[in-house]
Amino acid sequence: MQTKPVLSLGDVKRIAAAAEAEALANQWPVTIAIVDDGGHLLWLQRLDGAAPVSAHIAPAKAHTAALGRRESRVYEEVINQGRTSFLSAPTIAGMLEGGVPILVQGQCVGAVGVSGVKSNEDAQVAKAGIAALG
Repeated sequence: MQTKPVLSLGDVKRIAAAAEAEALANQWPVTIAIVDDGGHLLWLQRLDGAAPVSAHIAPAKAHTAALGRRESRVYEEVINQGRTSFLSAPTIAGMLEGGVPILVQGQCVGAVGVSGVKSNEDAQVAKAGIAALG
C-alpha cells in the first residue's frame, strides 16, 4: 500500500495565515480557499472588502488546481489558445489563474485558491501561503 502526506489543520492554518499576511501587506481584499487533494473545502476566509462573488471563485480555483494537480492558469491558457471545448470538462469550474496545487514530496496534497484582485496577484497570495509549509 502506498502512503502519502496529508494536510493537517495546523498546516491549513499556517497556509491561511501566510496568504492573509501577503494579501494584507499589499492591501488586496481577497478570499482565500484551501482544499484537500480531492478538492474538498478545508478553509474559506473572505477578507474585509472582498467581493461576495470571490467566495465562490476562490474555492473553484482551488478545486481545479487540486484535481488537475497543476495551476489553474494552465486551463485558462488552454482555453485562451482556442481549445474552448475544454469549458465542458466535468466538475471543473475554476479555470482562471489563482489556483495553486500544494505539492509535498512530489504528491499533491491539496491546493490554495485566491480571488479578488488581478489573477497574477491572486496566484502570488496563494504561493505565499504555500511557501509557509517550508
